[in-house]
Amino acid sequence: MGAIMSAVQMAAGYCFCNTASTICTTCLESRSASSTGRKRSVILLVMAILFALLFQYTLAPSILHKNKLWNLYKSIPGMGKLLYSSWTENCDRFGDLDGDKADLYVQCVQNSGVYRPMGVASIFFAISAIGTYVNPSLNREIWGSKYLAYLIGLIISMFVPNSFFMGFSLVLVRLCAMAFIVIQQVILIDMAYNWNESWVEKSNQCEAREWGSGKKWLQAIVASAILLYIGSFVGIGLLYKHFSGCGGNEAVITLTWIGILLMSGIQLSGEEGSLLTTAVISAYSTYIAYATVSKNPSAVCNPTLGNEDVWGIAVGMFLTVLSLSWTGFSFTAQERLSEAGIESTRALNPSDPARPDAASLNLDTPFLDPEERRTEGLVVQPNENDNFNSAAGSLIWKLNIVLMLISCWVTASLTGWGTISGGVGAEGEHTAANPLVGRFNMAMMAVAQNLAVCLYLWTLLAPTLFPDRVFV
Repeated sequence: MGAIMSAVQMAAGYCFCNTASTICTTCLESRSASSTGRKRSVILLVMAILFALLFQYTLAPSILHKNKLWNLYKSIPGMGKLLYSSWTENCDRFGDLDGDKADLYVQCVQNSGVYRPMGVASIFFAISAIGTYVNPSLNREIWGSKYLAYLIGLIISMFVPNSFFMGFSLVLVRLCAMAFIVIQQVILIDMAYNWNESWVEKSNQCEAREWGSGKKWLQAIVASAILLYIGSFVGIGLLYKHFSGCGGNEAVITLTWIGILLMSGIQLSGEEGSLLTTAVISAYSTYIAYATVSKNPSAVCNPTLGNEDVWGIAVGMFLTVLSLSWTGFSFTAQERLSEAGIESTRALNPSDPARPDAASLNLDTPFLDPEERRTEGLVVQPNENDNFNSAAGSLIWKLNIVLMLISCWVTASLTGWGTISGGVGAEGEHTAANPLVGRFNMAMMAVAQNLAVCLYLWTLLAPTLFPDRVFV
């Protein structure tokens, strides 16, 4: 009887493993010529973000309070103690769980729960960027193994001491998050141009069917731009109301509305860009201004100090979703990341990995259907990798860089840019242990915001300043 049960268990195990392997191969692998692996990359980063939220709000509290979930870890010999010491290392300098500054201690441990899955994701995409720079086709291969490698790295990271994540690594995360603020603006520009062109095209289609019927789409574009501008100026007014009184805050807010006026004036006075795109960038600049002044470590200048920035986290995650959607599903993502794409002031034409390069077309040969062409020369099997490497895949490494920067941005958004933000004392002083970090973060975000605005201003002014240069 025992032999029969063992045989049944082995058969069930074989069926399960075989089914799981088939599902992974079907879902994660693709040999299609049009596949670039971008969607699978986005799925992996989404998985990392979910792990970060799980670790921050479930695993970290269970480690601190040693609840039922902690008993599961402790049941593994030696692992419970190692896990606890790894996650709480360096957090005792902010206080202890039973002391007056327990909130700082808890924040430190919760932040360490974010650093691990997002740190592994950042390393994964950095390695992928290097690999795909050498061979772009690597981005669409062996995804089952890539997911497994990420999970193994995540498990290992759970037992890595906090000192690895809180030293130079955290400074690097802040710098990469700062770079993403500029890249995010490029993403929003591309999405706004596509949005504008889509509605203009709908207007033209309606006009072709019935004269005057396309006006509603043009009105919708103007209405959307007006709503974004209203939101921007209302936001600036609220920033002056709640965050004024300090020179640094007022400089950030003032430069923001001056930048909005400059962008709008230059766009309206010329032929480049679109009003909707400028309105989107204005709204984004206003959000970055809020994110900047909310990092001020002075209680006098920052009324949100000591409170969890729910609104800031929500908007940060919304921008993350937009960026992931653009990276994984936009047909113009790779073109927009090229030098010509960044400087372009219109929607770009999507690339097709299955389409041959324009340089390889012979204009002396008539454009015939492949089945109608006369067969000449030696017939060979086409190499999909060559076509992929010479077309859309040539810029795929840049998308991996974007995903790495998104990983750092998520880390910064969920951890308050690595700050440990406590309450406010009786005399109004900040009780956090690292106010200098808050000032450093504030300066970095302000610089990144102004770089993003200057980049957009350049795209508007460049065609006028350099009329002899061709801008796509």
